[in-house]
Amino acid sequence: MGYKVAVVGATGNVGREMLGILAERRFPADEVVALASRRSQGLEVSFGDATLKVKALENYDFSDVDICLMSAGGAVSKEWSPKIAAQGVVVIDNSSTWRMDPDVPLIVPEVNADAVAGFRKKGIIANPNCSTAQLVVALKPLHDKATIRRVVVSTYQSVSGAGKDAMDELDRQTKAIYTLQDVEAKKFPKRIAFNLIPQIDVFMEDGFTKEEWKMNVETRKILDPKIRLTATCVRVPVFISHSESVNIEFENPITADEARELLRTAPGCLVIDKHEPGGYATPYEATGEDATYISRIREDATVENGLAFWCVSDNLRKGAALNAIQIAECLINRKLITAKKKAA
Repeated sequence: MGYKVAVVGATGNVGREMLGILAERRFPADEVVALASRRSQGLEVSFGDATLKVKALENYDFSDVDICLMSAGGAVSKEWSPKIAAQGVVVIDNSSTWRMDPDVPLIVPEVNADAVAGFRKKGIIANPNCSTAQLVVALKPLHDKATIRRVVVSTYQSVSGAGKDAMDELDRQTKAIYTLQDVEAKKFPKRIAFNLIPQIDVFMEDGFTKEEWKMNVETRKILDPKIRLTATCVRVPVFISHSESVNIEFENPITADEARELLRTAPGCLVIDKHEPGGYATPYEATGEDATYISRIREDATVENGLAFWCVSDNLRKGAALNAIQIAECLINRKLITAKKKAA
């Protein structure tokens, strides 16, 4: 018997990606339902070769749903995730609302799949921030080998991380520059076309942004609370895929060659690391792919037991939709959930 899956936020960037990946991976679903707000009711979204008509979240009956993939923003999740979970549905949420709740597991299957069983406390599992997800996939095998003490990471995050309106703004501004029109910034605090913005999310009292704070606390929750991490998060004029420059200080010695071999066999990682022009991954190659691409692996002689590398991943896939579906697959493969019996 297959599962019934609801995708909330099905008309957004991540929701559409979820529907596509469910079809690609032949997820064992007898029925997939696309849900969004009332204003999107009746719209059609693609699901493999089929199309689904969007239904309104506000009056949907979840009593026969098994898994809900939630990608409709923090406010919607805060209101609806507990209500949906109360009907016996496992909610896998893509917002930041539940990530640091001690009763909600924060999961990247390649890193901490065992923690998924904790969903029973609230019926909710949190998906990490997109920049955190790809980072911890790369850190996990290295931490297991040599124990990470400190991470310094600078991100180069695509505009799709801020939603469809942000992608439209980059497109609109780029066209305006080429046609000598006025460039208007609405979604971002400054022009994004042919520019960089060293701010993602709001500023906090200590001068870090909330995105930088998320990377710190989420990495520690997923991987190891003893790890110290500092981040600088930058928005760049790229449509899809986030890039990260990562510098690590370890407790124990590890060479670049050892790291390269570990990462080559690590789940979710793909090493492209030739010391020649073009012998590395960029956002363009990562877009539409599932892996976290790792390049430029090298030893950092300025600290004891130091390494540096570059990693790139499709933020709409591994950073959001794919990771959520991998969590659902993990629940099924570990026999932690069973499909509800359908009425005759």
